[in-house]
Amino acid sequence: MGKLIGYARVSTRQQDANRQVSDLLHAGVRRDDLYVDSGVSGGRASRPKFAKAVAALEEGDTLVITTLDRLGRSTQNMLVFAKAVRGRGAELRVLNLGGGVDTATPMGSMVFTVLAALAQMELEIKRERITDSVAKRRAAGKDLGGRRQTFTDSQIRNAVRLIEGGEPATQVARDLGMSRATLYRRIRELPQVTSI
Repeated sequence: MGKLIGYARVSTRQQDANRQVSDLLHAGVRRDDLYVDSGVSGGRASRPKFAKAVAALEEGDTLVITTLDRLGRSTQNMLVFAKAVRGRGAELRVLNLGGGVDTATPMGSMVFTVLAALAQMELEIKRERITDSVAKRRAAGKDLGGRRQTFTDSQIRNAVRLIEGGEPATQVARDLGMSRATLYRRIRELPQVTSI
C-alpha cells in the first residue's frame, strides 16, 4: 500500500488552511507528506506546492484533498489535474465525498467529471450572486467596501479649521469616515501644521 500525500489550498494570505490541514492529518496524512499553497487562487494553473505534491506521488500513492474545489475552479482544470495524478499511477481521494474516486476506471472517471462540473457550476452561481449583490448595492447607493478613499491635504486642513473652530475632533473624524487617531496622524503629517 502506498502513502497518502495531502494537499490544501487557500486563495488569499488572510485565510488559513488550518481546518484543511487538520482534516488531512485526521485522514492519516503525515505532516511530512502535506503540501499547502497559501494565497493561490483556484483559477491559476500554476501552484507550486500542488506541483510538488504531484511530483511526490509514486505508483500506489493517494493524493488526498478535503474538497474537490481545492483542485481548481473549472472542470477542465480538474480533469487535467486528475490525469496528472493518474499518470503517476496514483489515486485521488476527496474527503468530503466519503472516500476515493478512482479516476482510472470508466465509472470513476465519469463520477469525477460530473462532480467537477457541479463544483464549477456552484462557483459560477456564487459569482453570479456576488455580481448581482454588488449591482443592487451600487444602485441603492450603499457602501461597496474595498479600499477607503484617500483624503487630500486640503481636506485635512479643513478638518483642522473645524476642530480649531470648536467642533469635536471625534465628530470631524467620523464625518470624514476615519478614526480620530487616523485624523490626528494625518494632521501631524501635514506640512506647516504642528498641532491643534
